Amino acid sequence: MALSMAASVSVAAKVSTFNGKSVQAKTIRAPAARAAMKVEAAAATTFKSGVVTGKDFLAILDHAKANEYAIPAVNCTMGPVINACLEAAKNANSPMMVQFSNGGGIYNVGKGEAAAATTFKSGVVTGKDSLHVRAIADFYGVPIILHTDHCAKKLLPWFDGLLEANEEYFEKHGEPLF
Repeated sequence: MALSMAASVSVAAKVSTFNGKSVQAKTIRAPAARAAMKVEAAAATTFKSGVVTGKDFLAILDHAKANEYAIPAVNCTMGPVINACLEAAKNANSPMMVQFSNGGGIYNVGKGEAAAATTFKSGVVTGKDSLHVRAIADFYGVPIILHTDHCAKKLLPWFDGLLEANEEYFEKHGEPLF
């Protein structure tokens, strides 16, 4: 059964304060009739801004589950898409998953045979995009989760490149790249 354009669906019954800022739940309506509904906020919760991993990541997942909200994951194919995601997360005062995939990496460098082969074998673009996110995410004041897409068996060489980039980053910085 399809949802008609005139119908509305509430996306949040309860919302807590996120990173010390008031949060409003929104009701999804037809584009011309969008409206916000104020929801009473619970006690303030503050999370690390920028890229989060480990215990910080788990705390965000626990918070989302306890407060019944989803964390969007966007497959980012190039810098402007990454920047738009970070800006959207800031505007919504919400965590965001920036997701990278082999197909997105190939899109980023083009489908030329040599470029696609390099991207496929090494995960080089995904690693560089992840460094871009790490370099700028903290400026947006919200938690950002780096996520690497699932991997079919034929893409294992790409995933091996991601593991190498992750290990190299961890050795230098003491935390995972992704």
